Amino acid sequence: MFKMFTQDLAQLDIFKNLSPQQLDLLRPHLESVTFPEATAIFEQGGAARYLYILIAGEVVVHYKPYDGTTITVTHIHPGGVFGWSSAMGRDVYTSGALSLSECKAYRIKGADLRELCEKNPDAGILILEQLTEIIAERLRCTHDEILAILSQGLDNQREGTRRTKDERKSTQLQSG
Repeated sequence: MFKMFTQDLAQLDIFKNLSPQQLDLLRPHLESVTFPEATAIFEQGGAARYLYILIAGEVVVHYKPYDGTTITVTHIHPGGVFGWSSAMGRDVYTSGALSLSECKAYRIKGADLRELCEKNPDAGILILEQLTEIIAERLRCTHDEILAILSQGLDNQREGTRRTKDERKSTQLQSG
């Protein structure tokens, strides 16, 4: 474990607009955690319990479509947030997270965060606005990555079709 709150919470993007009093409401709900390198922090489809704020290390968030290979959604660096399915009240995580190095993070139970936001609407609005910005940025990045993957797949399919046509022509010439 690392010393709790060695980094000032107000410096983290998700909490940057909170007052000292609002941060004090949040502190009792945050837990410090450490993950060794190559640790599955959570799995896609697993119970969505925690929202994580990375303090040190690097995490990769990945998604596995039911009919395809695993896609890297994003890399999380210090200050980044992941596991937001829990904050949104979802039952399961829609993606998985893996530590690429030893990682230190704060985590908060999604249910606790939602309750805190309901009881303290001013703080809740600020946290949810920041979380919305983080999610929107992640979706923009994911959209670009998915387009690149689909384009690559289409290029490979075209190349395969071209190759198949060329092979048929070659076979016809040889047998003709």
